[in-house]
Parts: sequence; C-alpha cells; structure tokens
Amino acid sequence: MAYRVEMTEVKGSPMEVFLFEPKGPGPHPGLVLCQHIPGHMGIEKDPFTLKTAERYAENGYAVSVPFIYHWWPKEADMQVKREEFRDDWTVPDLLAGFEVLARQRGVDAGRIGIAGHCWGGRVCWLGACTNPRYKACAVFYGGGVKEVRGKGSPPAIDLTAQIPCPVIGFFGNDDTNPSPKDVDDYAAALAKAGVAHTFHRYDGAGHAFQWADNKDRFRAEASEDAWQKALAFFAGKLT
Repeated sequence: MAYRVEMTEVKGSPMEVFLFEPKGPGPHPGLVLCQHIPGHMGIEKDPFTLKTAERYAENGYAVSVPFIYHWWPKEADMQVKREEFRDDWTVPDLLAGFEVLARQRGVDAGRIGIAGHCWGGRVCWLGACTNPRYKACAVFYGGGVKEVRGKGSPPAIDLTAQIPCPVIGFFGNDDTNPSPKDVDDYAAALAKAGVAHTFHRYDGAGHAFQWADNKDRFRAEASEDAWQKALAFFAGKLT
C-alpha cells in the first residue's frame, strides 16, 4: 500500500508524518501509530511499522505515523536516542501527528485513536495522557511507562488519570520490560484512575511478539489473536 509524507514542524524542528489512507471517500476513523525504536533511522526503513500501518489502513483506518526521532540525525546510534529521549519533545510530536491526521480530507477528527508497540507502546500511553481528543488507546508490550524521560517530566504512569478513553493492552508473560509486575502496576494505575481497560496476557510470549521479521521473538498465534482483538476494540470505539 502506498503512503505519502507530509512535513510539519515541532519546536522549530522539521518532522515527517507518514500517512496511510484507506479506500473510499470516508469519513474514516483515524489512528496515530507510534513506532518502535528499531525504526529510529526512518519510518521508510521500518518494515514492521509500515506493515502495521498498512494493515490498519486495509481495515478502514486513516493512519498517521509521526517520526518522533527527528530530533537526532537519522544515522545517530539508537542507544543515544534511547538515553536522550524526552517526553517534553514527544508530547508536541504526537500532538502534531494528531493534527496532521485530523485535518486530512476524509478523516473524522472525532474518531481518532492511538496505538503503539514496544517503545511506541510507552509513547502511545503518554499520548493518551496528553491529548483529550483520543477515543481509544491500544498498548502493545509498552515498557518504561514508569520511567522518567527528560528532566522535569513525570513518569507517564503518573499521568494516567488524564487518559480520556478506554485502553486495551497486550503483553507477553515472558517479557521483562514490561514485566508481569509492571503490567500489574499499569492495570492498578488505570483502575485507580477509573479508566476502562482490558489487558490480554500471553503465555509463551515475550517482548515484541508481533514482530514477524524477528524470528526469535515472533509468536504467530499470540500475534494474530492480539491483532483480532485490537481490530475489534477499535471497531467498537471508533466506527
């Protein structure tokens, strides 16, 4: 499926937003998709994120993928970006990605959700906490939700009460980041905040179990089950 790239600017830094359009005139529901960190050198070099966006578009969603690593040179080392990552940069990145999507012809700005995998799972939690316009949020094995990212920023889990929408989560019981204990803490934070949520946990699956290009991590049965549940969730909340 073809995509196009729209440029926007965040705090003076140019940012690419990759856009995937479903068939038909719409108005379509939308999804902001938060990439995993292996795509730090460019979304065009990130087969997993491209394939994920394509599948959502094939199921009727307009998809926006903001390139949240635009703050660094694309060739910079992944570990540098991981260590220097800042939530006070990421929040406006996600807001810009949302706004680019919301103003597209054929997109219903009142029916937009957010999703993300791995590092993007943490990012989409943060995005849901900082944008009251989201109608649904899907977190796939997002680690680091309890971590501070950037001086002066609270851990994303401390913002949970600001989430405006239902949350669905998918986690491997063999994962270490997030560990099953971390996932318990996520669920407890959502329950305390009164945020409707459903978590699915998979035995025999670890981190990145949906990453089909990584044969060591991919778990086909868990991956497809999570896909079907996520699609049903978004269909119920956005369509």
